[in-house]
Amino acid sequence: MFDQKFEVKTFGLPLWLACIVTAVAIIAATTGALSADLAGSFVLMLSIGFICNEIGERIPFWNSYIGGGLVLTFLVSAFLFTYNIIPQKYADAVGMVMDDADFLTFFIIFLITGSILSLDRKLLLRSFAGYIPTILGGLVGAGVLGIAAGLLFGVNPVNILLKYVLPIMGGGNGAGAVPLSQIYETVTGDPAANYYSFAITILTIANIFAILTAAVLHKIGTKKPCWTGDGTNLIRSGGELASEGAAVKVTMKDLGGAFFLSIGFYALGMLFAKTILPAVFGTPIHQFAYMIIFVALAAGLGIIPDNVRAGAKKLQSFFSSNLILIIMVGVGVDTNIIELVNAITPGNMVIALAIVVGAVLGAAVVGYLVGFYPIDPAITAGLCMANRGGSGDLAVLGASKRMPLMAYAQLSSRLGGGIVLIIGSALLGAFLK
Repeated sequence: MFDQKFEVKTFGLPLWLACIVTAVAIIAATTGALSADLAGSFVLMLSIGFICNEIGERIPFWNSYIGGGLVLTFLVSAFLFTYNIIPQKYADAVGMVMDDADFLTFFIIFLITGSILSLDRKLLLRSFAGYIPTILGGLVGAGVLGIAAGLLFGVNPVNILLKYVLPIMGGGNGAGAVPLSQIYETVTGDPAANYYSFAITILTIANIFAILTAAVLHKIGTKKPCWTGDGTNLIRSGGELASEGAAVKVTMKDLGGAFFLSIGFYALGMLFAKTILPAVFGTPIHQFAYMIIFVALAAGLGIIPDNVRAGAKKLQSFFSSNLILIIMVGVGVDTNIIELVNAITPGNMVIALAIVVGAVLGAAVVGYLVGFYPIDPAITAGLCMANRGGSGDLAVLGASKRMPLMAYAQLSSRLGGGIVLIIGSALLGAFLK
C-alpha cells in the first residue's frame, strides 16, 4: 500500500504514523489545546525529539562525528526554549517534568540498576576495583593539558586549576559547580555567585565538547573494534551480560519486580545519603553513589533472582531506547544559547577542549593499564567527569551508543565528583585563603 521508504519505523511505528502523531501533538500545542501535565509534556517532548532525531541521523558527517539525532535534539531544544518559541505554559510544563517531577533521576535509577545487574559478578568486582585509578588518571590528564592550553593564552596554572579544571571535572552543576562556589565563598568571603557564574559557563562549553567527543570516540570504536568492548563492560578479557540473566524469559511480573527493586534501591540510597551516613570525612555522599554500592553488593552476593536481573536489563533497554529523547529535550531547557554564545571566546574554548581531551587521554591510558579497553573508560571515566552530571552522562552515553555503562558514568559523576570537591577544598584553601 505504501512505498518501501514509508516502512521505516521509529518507536516501532511506521514512519508515516509517527509523523501523524507528531503533527497532532504540535498542532494541539500551537492552539493551546494540549494539556500542560505529564502526558501533554511527554508527547510534546517526544514529538520535538522525534523530528530532530530523524533529521540528525540523516545528516552526513553530523550523524557520525557530531552526535547525530540526540545532539541535534539538544541544540534545537535549547534554541526553542531560549527564544521562547515554545509557548510559555509548555515551557513551564517541561520544566516541571525535569525539575519538580525530576524525571532525570527517575530515568537514571533504572539505567544504574539494569547496567549493574546485567554484569557477571566476577567481572563487576574486577571492573569497579580498577575504576578509581582510571578516574584519577582522567583528572591528572585534564589538569596537565588544561595548564598547557592556559599557558598559550597567558592564564596562570593556578587559575586554570581553580576556575577551569575543578568546575569542569567536578561532577556537574549541583554536585560540582554549586558546592565549589560555596567552598569559594567560605574560603575567600567573596560571594559564591562570582565563582559560580564563570564555573557554570565553562562547564557548559566543556559539556558540549564532551558530547561531541563521545560521538567521535564511538566512530573510532567502529573503526578499531579491538579498542572497545561490546558497550556493556570495560574489561579487555571479556565479560558478557550475566549468562544467568540472559537465558531467562522475562514476564510482566519480572518487569514489575525489577521496577520495584530499582526504586527500592534508590530509597535505600536516599536513606543513607540523607540520614544514616550523609558524609564521609566531611564530604557529602550522593544518593546515586550509595545506590551503586548497594546494587553492586546485592549483585555480587547473588541474592537477586535471575528473572528479576533479566527484568532490570529489559527496563534499562526500554528507557535508554525509547525515552532518551525526552531527556535530551529537557536538558535543552537548562541551556541558554545566548549565554553560551557570549562565553565562546577562543581562549575559553581551547582551554575547555584541552581539559576534555586530557580527561579522555588520562582515563584511556590508566584504564588500559588496569585491564580496560581504552575507549570505554575514556568515555565513562573521562567524558562523564567533564560534563554536566546526570544529564551530561546521558548525552555522552547516548552520543557514544553506550547506555549500558551508566553505572560507571554515575561513579564518575558522583564518586569522582566527591574526589574533586576534596581536592578543590584543599586547593582553594591553599591559594585563595
